[in-house]
Amino acid sequence: MADKESKKKTVVYTEEQEKNIKKATLLSLIPGLGQLYNKQVFKALVFFAILIVFIIEMVVFGGGALEGLVTLGTVPREDHSLFMLIEGSMQILIMVVFILIYAINIYDARRVAKMRALDPKSVNYTAKSNLLNAYNNGFAYMLTIPAYLVMLFAILFPVLVTIFISFTNYDFYHIPPANLVDWVGFETFASIFSLSTYRDTFFDVFSWTVIWTVSATTLQLVLGILTAVVLNQPFIKGKRIFGVILLLPWAVPAFITIMSFSNMFNDSVGAINSQVIPFINNLPFVDIPAIAWKTNPFWTKIAIIAIQGWLGFPYIYVLVSGILQSIPSDWYEASVIDGATSVQKFRYITLPQIFAVAAPIFVTQYTGNFNNFSMIYLFNEGGPGSVGSGAGSTDILISWIYKLTTGQSPQFNIASAVTLIISAVVITISMLIFSRTRAFEMED
Repeated sequence: MADKESKKKTVVYTEEQEKNIKKATLLSLIPGLGQLYNKQVFKALVFFAILIVFIIEMVVFGGGALEGLVTLGTVPREDHSLFMLIEGSMQILIMVVFILIYAINIYDARRVAKMRALDPKSVNYTAKSNLLNAYNNGFAYMLTIPAYLVMLFAILFPVLVTIFISFTNYDFYHIPPANLVDWVGFETFASIFSLSTYRDTFFDVFSWTVIWTVSATTLQLVLGILTAVVLNQPFIKGKRIFGVILLLPWAVPAFITIMSFSNMFNDSVGAINSQVIPFINNLPFVDIPAIAWKTNPFWTKIAIIAIQGWLGFPYIYVLVSGILQSIPSDWYEASVIDGATSVQKFRYITLPQIFAVAAPIFVTQYTGNFNNFSMIYLFNEGGPGSVGSGAGSTDILISWIYKLTTGQSPQFNIASAVTLIISAVVITISMLIFSRTRAFEMED
């Protein structure tokens, strides 16, 4: 590091050059003037045109949008609070884009002024030279900027609206345009943890969400890894046939599979109670009664965990099978010479290699099941029974949010607050685990 710093050249400017650099920087506070001072007329016109467009946008749309975001309307039936909130959120993103361009304008004016101080001939003054320089040195940026803009408005915009809604009283009693929505600060979040109706429901649903996520995902990971390891053994014959059969759960659309299982687990006419259990009862000393799969919360939870394990393990099987093919056979041969058992080879060679490659994907399996709405809702609509505030006994946070927004008394603010809590939990845990996995380690 010291060698690198010693190689850096310290540029000393004259007093006149320092004044020119400072003047260009100060003039750039009005976009385009700094570039004009640096005699880059084309670039000055571009930045000044962006400023004019932004001013017109603020006069025509932006000013009213920001005012509407602050007030959320003053006259019921005339002002639509939700539209005002959305327009204000859009305007904030537009302002963020302009601020970024504004910062680039200042940086560019200062950088070019320094270049002129050292070597005036190194600066591109004409429009043609500026365009060629942008093409040669900034082509990659020109390709990625549209993607960043799409990401800004397609991803950050809905997130921003959700954040704002969580700080309002947008619920069944405040639905615009008949009623106005007001800002209430952290009152919504306080209600989740202070009011017994929401607090008890939230912790019940959250605890089951964690249990469901850990149990279902771990089951599909264990099944997938063990299946891949067993079928990868050299003494197994007909591997392709087994592989095709094991991929069937993955080949059929999950929507159809879940609905089919929902019918199979029906308490009265489902195949499990009417055919499978009676068949098992034919065995000596076996007498299993009919199980309330869809009316008893405990058995419903067991059923959906088992179904998710069955649905999810084929993907893990395919993934791990590919990883196993990449492990050098020399490692296993050397371990046999050292006297390693099959369990030791699996523990010290196979499993570490699997996790070294697939750990990030395993994490996404957990985060995916944390928000696995289709499995919960399609099987039994979050039932049976209720734990309060519209949540069923098998609802996870995402399905509870759905019910909060589509029920007879929608609570959009509570749903938005719970959404933010979910996002915070998932992002935090994912980043902590990702940062500790070998798959994300980068070498210099």
